[in-house]
Amino acid sequence: MKKIVIIGSGGAGKSTLARKLGNILNIEVIHLDRLFWKPNWEGVPKAEQQKIQHKLVTRDTWIIDGNYGGTMDIRLRAADTIIFLDMPRILCMYRVVKRFVTYRNKVRPDMGEGCKERLSWEFLKWLWQYPKTKRPIILEKLKKLEKDKNILILQSIKDVNAFLKSL
Repeated sequence: MKKIVIIGSGGAGKSTLARKLGNILNIEVIHLDRLFWKPNWEGVPKAEQQKIQHKLVTRDTWIIDGNYGGTMDIRLRAADTIIFLDMPRILCMYRVVKRFVTYRNKVRPDMGEGCKERLSWEFLKWLWQYPKTKRPIILEKLKKLEKDKNILILQSIKDVNAFLKSL
């Protein structure tokens, strides 16, 4: 495991797992949210996201966490290991609300500078619909890559802990 992608719903634990893996494997962690949000939640244009990612994936080792579906294929093609955190929707909702309370009026460590934590109905709706709208697309992508990549689908906190313990 030298080039690792971590994907999953908001609140699935991508950034937390990335940090833990980075510490265990001594590999640099790249949080896409930190790169793709400018102050005051101004998004980085997709063309710039693609350029940044093409450059990042040429490195010898990395752990990249984040979804960004429009540019996900860049990371998936370059990775040797893909971890899909396929967590229960209720757990993700709980974690997102908890994160909002914890970081309210602050910038969390894996977020872009000047992007104070926020929570919107639009995001909660996206999160709730994730299992029906985004999950099938990701599973289809992973199925096409399963012969060439090490793919891990972790569906519970217990799965994540067992994976980390196995390292």
